[in-house]
Amino acid sequence: MRDFISDKIKNIKPSGIRKFFDIARTIPDCISLGVGEPDFDTPWHIAEEGIYAIESSKIFYTSNQGLLELREEISKWNKRKYNLSYSPDEIIVTTGGSEAIDITLRSIINPGDEIIILEPSYVSYEPIVILSGGIPKIIKLKNENSFKLTKEELQEAITPNTKALLINYPNNPTGAIMDENDLLKITDIIIKNDLLVISDEIYSELTYGKTHTSIGSLEGMRDRTITINGFSKSFSMTGWRLGYLMGPKVIVDEIKKIHQYAIMCAPTISQYAGIEALKKGDNDIENMKAEYNLRRNYLLNELKRLNIPCFVPEGAFYIFPDIHKFNKSSEDFATDLLKREHLVVVPGTAFGSSTDSFIRISYAYSLDSLKEAMKRLERYINSINS
Repeated sequence: MRDFISDKIKNIKPSGIRKFFDIARTIPDCISLGVGEPDFDTPWHIAEEGIYAIESSKIFYTSNQGLLELREEISKWNKRKYNLSYSPDEIIVTTGGSEAIDITLRSIINPGDEIIILEPSYVSYEPIVILSGGIPKIIKLKNENSFKLTKEELQEAITPNTKALLINYPNNPTGAIMDENDLLKITDIIIKNDLLVISDEIYSELTYGKTHTSIGSLEGMRDRTITINGFSKSFSMTGWRLGYLMGPKVIVDEIKKIHQYAIMCAPTISQYAGIEALKKGDNDIENMKAEYNLRRNYLLNELKRLNIPCFVPEGAFYIFPDIHKFNKSSEDFATDLLKREHLVVVPGTAFGSSTDSFIRISYAYSLDSLKEAMKRLERYINSINS
């Protein structure tokens, strides 16, 4: 029988996050801190709008770009929050932020184009670039630079084949942010080299002590930035599968072609819920963010007590402890921890080869779960140190 699988997909590795998540589901008393999914229910007033949409038979296809009312609210929300100015016809509502990343990359890449990716990075970036025919150009960010991209690193990575820079701040997995001053240091290089920026800002509302700056709001960047965001993290709407992208119309119109043929439109029920979230969800965000901050501080204090070095995250809901002192690869550490203590963390190598001395811990879980997790982690550390 002929081998029907493409060589390209054969060379793509399965997600390093899902591997441990799938194992955890088979262990009854397992505590999983592996998946970045809020443990809060979708706020009731948002869910109620979805229910009402079903009850009122609003279960039709919407326009390809999404409900006009939702795109209008996305436009107003981003102007109010981040001083981003995109009209409704410069917005596409997508099936989660993941679709937005996929169709954006597929729309811009010609064979041989280089896309700069910052490592550690979200697990889907590099595979999508490869599947789209592009070449990932990896910049390995440094802990000593707070996992921020420097202008020197960016300039060194650019070649005549470089087309775009893909960034994700607040960052998954590190929780790092780049504030306005940090971003201003790289915009001149981006403009000088005529690069497009794809900015994944899915964690934009989850910052602690600082306000998120969207790179598209800075001088000269609006028309060379595709901003990607969504409802999963900020509004605890993961299963609703609702995201969006914003950019200059000349690019968005081309991206829409893939969306039309592949997806048709995002779930209609979710879109009606999304309108409610943007109109009346600010307090929900603040309440969840306050709880995340408590959990963040708890974990940082516990890791300090256990003498495990850890970069202090200023965004998202992850911490990225340094485990090199235990003389284990991150894969071995995570596997052994799961086997002995039924505790799931994600090895750093899931986010790039340069971060093998780190693990990612999500604090999108209850404080009680985190307390039990730290007991198990401490017990494990004591056992391998004895």
